[in-house]
Amino acid sequence: MMKYTVSALLLALAAAAAHAQQSALQTQLSETQQLGRQVFAQSCGICHLQPSLGVKTYGPVLNKAAAAGNDEVMRAFIVNGTERMPAFKYYLKPAEIDAIIAYLKTVPVPAVPVPNAQK
Repeated sequence: MMKYTVSALLLALAAAAAHAQQSALQTQLSETQQLGRQVFAQSCGICHLQPSLGVKTYGPVLNKAAAAGNDEVMRAFIVNGTERMPAFKYYLKPAEIDAIIAYLKTVPVPAVPVPNAQK
């Protein structure tokens, strides 16, 4: 019984800490950046977010260094796509694209290299 109680308490503390960390991140992001994070997760995450540690993504992991930090280059990639990435000009509104770019500018470059995208 004691083991179960301790385990339940640790689980509750871990959940509370994760919620507090996410709340702190949201308060640091502007409304536009929060929208960008949401749209990025919904529209771009399937290829650009690492599903779990050590697993490769289909596209490169994106952060503030993507496209050398150039907003116009990022916008061109999102709007027009590439041979491996679909164009989003008919799917996303210009304000949503701007929000994604604003959000990506807040994502730090990882200290540890991330596995390369699948070829």
